[in-house]
Amino acid sequence: MTTASTKYDTQSIWRKDRDHNIHPWTDFASFKDQGSMVMSHSDGVYVFDSDGNRYIDGIGGLWCVNIGYGNEEMAQAIADQVRQIPYYSTFNHLTTPPAATLAAKLAELTPGSLNHVFLGTGGSMANDSAVRIIHFYFNRLGQTSKKKIIARTDGYHGSTYLAMSMTGVTFDHQGFDLAPDLVHHIPSPNTYRRPDGMSEEEFCTEKVADLENKIVELGAENVACFIAEPIMGAGGVIVPPAGYHRRTREVCDKYDVLYISDEVVTGFGRLGHFFASEAVFDLVPDVITCAKGISSGYLPLSATILSEKIYDVISVPQAEGAMFTHGFTYSGHPVVCAAGVKNIEIMERENICGHVREWGPYFESQLQGLRDYPIVGDVRGSHFMMCIENVADKKTKALLPDEVGIGGRIARHCQERGLIVRPIAHLNVMSPPLILDREQIDTMVGILHESIQATMDELVRENLWSG
Repeated sequence: MTTASTKYDTQSIWRKDRDHNIHPWTDFASFKDQGSMVMSHSDGVYVFDSDGNRYIDGIGGLWCVNIGYGNEEMAQAIADQVRQIPYYSTFNHLTTPPAATLAAKLAELTPGSLNHVFLGTGGSMANDSAVRIIHFYFNRLGQTSKKKIIARTDGYHGSTYLAMSMTGVTFDHQGFDLAPDLVHHIPSPNTYRRPDGMSEEEFCTEKVADLENKIVELGAENVACFIAEPIMGAGGVIVPPAGYHRRTREVCDKYDVLYISDEVVTGFGRLGHFFASEAVFDLVPDVITCAKGISSGYLPLSATILSEKIYDVISVPQAEGAMFTHGFTYSGHPVVCAAGVKNIEIMERENICGHVREWGPYFESQLQGLRDYPIVGDVRGSHFMMCIENVADKKTKALLPDEVGIGGRIARHCQERGLIVRPIAHLNVMSPPLILDREQIDTMVGILHESIQATMDELVRENLWSG
């Protein structure tokens, strides 16, 4: 861990970054003038900027620093593996002990018969690999027309060409091309936005019917898979109505459509279990994809985990000399896999999933108090995956104009008080490290109370909201 005493030339780093570093999701309207805040070191649930200011990291890096920052045991495991063998290819029947150990451990942790693991370096790669392998699977079965993918509006599945095509967050599509004939979207199961007077059970039935109707519309013989996050992440922490995932799985089984559970965010403890699909949502999918928390963000790692049903088909040679020609230079990278193995070891030994199950409900309950503010329409999520939806009118659920930048305003006030939360349009999202304790939860919630009130006062002064 970089110590707090380390000195940085903040302005020099700021200029180098502004002039040469292309960031994900850059707002070029402000970036060239404002540049980036330089984050220099970290400890536990805290991060520090290069001027020494300390913040509770309410977003866990980006949904991922699950065991917290500066874990010396993790750092030592990474260093030891670098000295042992820093890299070797896993092509052509080669492996290393960390790759084999991690794959076996993941197979142990996953539900059902998901026993076969393809390793990569990010969530986008995991989801791309899932689809490519599923297409290969149906080709091997002679069902070569089964290619289409069904995803959901507001779902997020990554930023490669295919993963972004599967992503249903329309804001992210501005100016970029997609694969619309390949990927088809159905409406989000956003319970908060369901029609007035409709029960949650009725809404669930309608959303399940959306999937079945889309399969029938496209023709089941043309649909390969349905991809869904157990709880939508970047699309607004959308928790589906009770029974949704089990029932959509039944629809997929009815039409021989494979089910991909995208656990890039929900996996590795965020909801109190290593995997949430079965433990929380009563779903055993055909494929689970994961990344982020699999290494607690210490190194880039992902996994596409396949059922025996799929593996039994794709592992049969196509023809003499033919191979399974899918893979990447860094698939099964030994240092990255060593981090994954150590991460799981730490989580199991310290019972981090149990900690989340104990303190997640407290975090949820404390955040519910934010509903008292007239600008807060909804507080939703589960355990250490939470979202505040800000509105102009609680009764109608109408939103403030985009140019008000309500999520960004609240995030700025939080940052000024020592807390980082993520603004997504009119939302504020929280996904803190999973080691967060009661005192830190109370501090976070207290800062949110102050920041929302300060934002409302600011909007009134600027005549942007009447209160």
